Amino acid sequence: MGERTYTQQIKRQLRDLLPDWFVQIWWWRKAHGVFPKIIQPVTFNENVLHRMIFERQKVFTQISDKVAVRSYVKERLGPKILPKLYYLTSHPENIPFDELPERFVVKPTHGSGWIQIVTDKSTLNREALLQICTGWLSQNYYKQTREWHYKNVEPRIIVEEFIDDGSGTAPNDYKLFVFGGTVEVIQVDVDRFIDHRQWFYTPSWEKLDVCYVCDDISGGVQRPPAHLKEMIVAAEMLGRGWDFIRVDLYDTSDRLYFGELTLAPNRGLVSFRPNEFDRYLGTLWNVSKL
Repeated sequence: MGERTYTQQIKRQLRDLLPDWFVQIWWWRKAHGVFPKIIQPVTFNENVLHRMIFERQKVFTQISDKVAVRSYVKERLGPKILPKLYYLTSHPENIPFDELPERFVVKPTHGSGWIQIVTDKSTLNREALLQICTGWLSQNYYKQTREWHYKNVEPRIIVEEFIDDGSGTAPNDYKLFVFGGTVEVIQVDVDRFIDHRQWFYTPSWEKLDVCYVCDDISGGVQRPPAHLKEMIVAAEMLGRGWDFIRVDLYDTSDRLYFGELTLAPNRGLVSFRPNEFDRYLGTLWNVSKL
């Protein structure tokens, strides 16, 4: 083991001993260059941090669990909006590949951003995929991110329907920011795994000059999704009773599909450009708490 690797390991071990709130504030300060207003948050990202440190609702675990959230969505919107669930297991070696369709999606229940999209089963390296699944199950996402709402999620592997909107290997991802049950902003992510591009729009589909995860917002205006009105209605039904929640949806020529619900986007560590937009979203969040 090299000296640098050994030092990094010691740092990780020491960090594991620190309380969640300390690590979260430390990461936030490192990301934004200033200390956050924790008790009375002003910006959106400060509100995300405040939620992670102080809020402990049992429903958070259900919302974060990629399987358990399906019952939440079904109760509010019915089953039709949910992608088909093909298989759920704690033992990925038992996945019945021969019974699966040619295209499907594999992901763990207990994390975020971990996903494998299979668009041609005939070319799939099954052993490699099983190794990835085993790797997921061996990781504690809560310890990596210190997001409490993942702490009690049971690690499992879910295999579900591939949503084809005709855009390529991954469908366009519509992320609706819902404050107090009202959609205020829509984030659109295109080609997430190849040439990631991102835009922001108002609910009436007016483009906003905002950057977030991606620096480049060139490439023109995205056409509104075919079911924009239905999308807004669905997001507001899922967001009813929350001061803030992000509702991720997919849209095809036929209908909408549910993606996931997000409680703490990017853990509050990614800056909006311009900074004023961070404050604007923070105002919406604070007003919705009243």
